Amino acid sequence: MPEPIPPDKTRAALRMAFFYAAVFAMIGIHMPFWPVWLTAKGMSPTEIGTIFAASLGTKVIINPLVAHMADRRGQRRPIMVTLSALALMVFTLFAWTDGFWQILSVSVLFFAVWSPLMPLGESLAMLGGGEASGEDHTSRGGELDYGRVRLWGSLAFIATVVGTGYLLVGGDNVDIIYRFLLCSLAIVVVVTLFLPSTRAPVTTSTRFAAMAVLRDRRFVLFIIATALIQASHSVYYGFGTLNWKAQGLSETVIGWLWAEGVVAEIVLFVFGARMVAWMGPSKMIALGGLAGVVRWTVTGMADGLPTLVIIQALHAFTFAATHLAAIYFISRRIPPSLSASAQSLYSAVVMGLVFGLAMFASGKLYGLLGAGAYYAMAVLAAAGAIMAIFLATSRR
Repeated sequence: MPEPIPPDKTRAALRMAFFYAAVFAMIGIHMPFWPVWLTAKGMSPTEIGTIFAASLGTKVIINPLVAHMADRRGQRRPIMVTLSALALMVFTLFAWTDGFWQILSVSVLFFAVWSPLMPLGESLAMLGGGEASGEDHTSRGGELDYGRVRLWGSLAFIATVVGTGYLLVGGDNVDIIYRFLLCSLAIVVVVTLFLPSTRAPVTTSTRFAAMAVLRDRRFVLFIIATALIQASHSVYYGFGTLNWKAQGLSETVIGWLWAEGVVAEIVLFVFGARMVAWMGPSKMIALGGLAGVVRWTVTGMADGLPTLVIIQALHAFTFAATHLAAIYFISRRIPPSLSASAQSLYSAVVMGLVFGLAMFASGKLYGLLGAGAYYAMAVLAAAGAIMAIFLATSRR
């Protein structure tokens, strides 16, 4: 008979679930619809690409700096409250922006205070985990079931994508996008006020915290493996819709294919803790890479809807299993005193620097090869799987 869940753990899980829901509700509006607002403000596709690239670059610089401060103080919630409040205040400035340079400046400033929020939240969610020095150790009973907490973010993403899209159909007032984003950011501020007040041990190292983390060779190997696998999604994220439209699929069908991918990751998150306990994080990352080889190879040659429906379910492994395993790997490998820096490095390098470079290359590849660009993504996933296998067999 399973042991009852302690009330404090239940409260912590509930508060973190609200946090993920609030953050991904905002992302569900911003990611697909902010380019629409920028276009209405007169931005060209090249200018929009520059704005997003600059914003992504901000993450690479700012996240490790904020995480260093968090590890030095051992606190997460006060910093997250401050960042979310600043993000809301900065975002209000878009109402008075006019022209490329003003929008670019505000965008960079916004992402400087917004992007560190998620890795700090990931660190906070896993602070109940074990303090073991290796991933083979079992975590303490205080560790949250990350997958079941994180899935509320995916559900919120689906809800806001569908809801906002529905409200925008046939409408000319794109300012509703800006107002929705302001409201979602205000909700994020409120949610952060009620986050768990968990404190981590303060790092005693005098060096920059990120450099202390990078001294761990297995962590570096982990970063390379996850970066390659997550970067293999770049053609899908950037040009999946265009590729499917070129194959004659309607916007409605394409929307359902995207939704299927998110539903698949939700299912994985539900059972993710059991998979981690069974396989271990490193082997799960390898599984994500191998699934990527199959997914991108078949997607590159698929020209029928039934095949696409089947292969889209692999998003549960290529993205969700890889990300879930990454969060558990960091929790079990890195001391809590450096957890914020480790999460921020994962965010900045894997989802920032490497993914940004892959997105840039994917544009060139898709322009030259069309759907054939997916074969290059299969190669990336294979390389990531090989690195993950080395990670799983390495004990140093």
